Amino acid sequence: MVLGRLLAKTSTRRELRSPAWFADYTLAAAAVTVACLGIAMNYSATWRSLSFEGADPLTVARRQAIFVLIGIVVMVVAAAVDYRVLRHYATPAYLLVLVALAALLRWGPEIRNARSWFELPFVGFQVQPSEFAKLVVIVSLAAFVASHEGYLRFDTLFNAGLLLAVPMFLIYRQPDLGTMLVFVAIAMGMLLVAGAQLRHIVVVTLAGILALVLVFSIDALQGPRLLTETQRGRLTAFLDQDFEPQKASYNLRQSQIAIGAGGVWGQGWKQGTQTNLDLVPEQHNDFIFTALGEEFGLVGASLLLALYAYIVVRIWLIARAASDPFGRLLGVGILSMLLFQVFQNIGMTIGIMPITGIPLPLMSHGGSGTLTTFAAIGIVISIGSRRYAL
Repeated sequence: MVLGRLLAKTSTRRELRSPAWFADYTLAAAAVTVACLGIAMNYSATWRSLSFEGADPLTVARRQAIFVLIGIVVMVVAAAVDYRVLRHYATPAYLLVLVALAALLRWGPEIRNARSWFELPFVGFQVQPSEFAKLVVIVSLAAFVASHEGYLRFDTLFNAGLLLAVPMFLIYRQPDLGTMLVFVAIAMGMLLVAGAQLRHIVVVTLAGILALVLVFSIDALQGPRLLTETQRGRLTAFLDQDFEPQKASYNLRQSQIAIGAGGVWGQGWKQGTQTNLDLVPEQHNDFIFTALGEEFGLVGASLLLALYAYIVVRIWLIARAASDPFGRLLGVGILSMLLFQVFQNIGMTIGIMPITGIPLPLMSHGGSGTLTTFAAIGIVISIGSRRYAL
């Protein structure tokens, strides 16, 4: 009896306190630290080439710093708002994303053989709807599955698949294979935690493998292709790293050379040979990890991985302690998204994963991805800070 009254009193005191008392500030600090490191590496990866072209060497780093500052504000706002209100806006947000993705295919400018960005007039920035779609799909899927948490029948699993299939098809049409893979990782993580039966997961996995085999088989025949030549070349280069060394495998080879040149301690900030000579394509975007590996070596790469590991562990612990199924599924979806992106991006730079154009969270240059990641971190903090609320 005494113990029960003590626990009840403790619980009451917890509920009377502001959610800010329970916010995970270390998670926010780790995310900001990674983002600041990303600004430094964006500068290091671009200052030499920009100077050579006669442009301001701070152009790319300044833009990324602006994205990070806005992202921090977004994270604070997302952490302050009760995450449970997101459940009421899941459907309109989902429909809005579908409209944006469909409009992009019709009116979006074609950049590097893809329609993935809207150009914002007067400000010179680009918006990538597929980045925001990741978070919106996580919220929508969590809202749909939460009521079935604990046991998912096959029809519920099928409906959840349809929820994912529409945005994935629109993203495929851009085309953006990397983001499609992120959606798959999100779905697998959330549905498994939600209670999807193992045999259903196995069936879905086998169907995905069969679809991949069919895609390659159809592309090998004469007729319309399901993969672009660039996508097919990148996937082939992953399977055979000696394949067309001057084309699809070029990025991978230069990436491996840059990381290997860093050794243990690295060549020093702004001192990387591969980086300064601009030998790694898209180094401030998809291959930002190569700049870090060359200039800070194994020590710097290990520090970045430690920061990512801390972020992942904190998100997992917050998701486990969530006060409701919706919060738990939100946390797991965000965890799946970030973990897959980190593994895929770093894996493709060292040759253990195919090159798919997935950015490294908070490190790669880009406003849409940076804002989405900060918003996701803010939602996780909101989940953790309200774990004692009714």
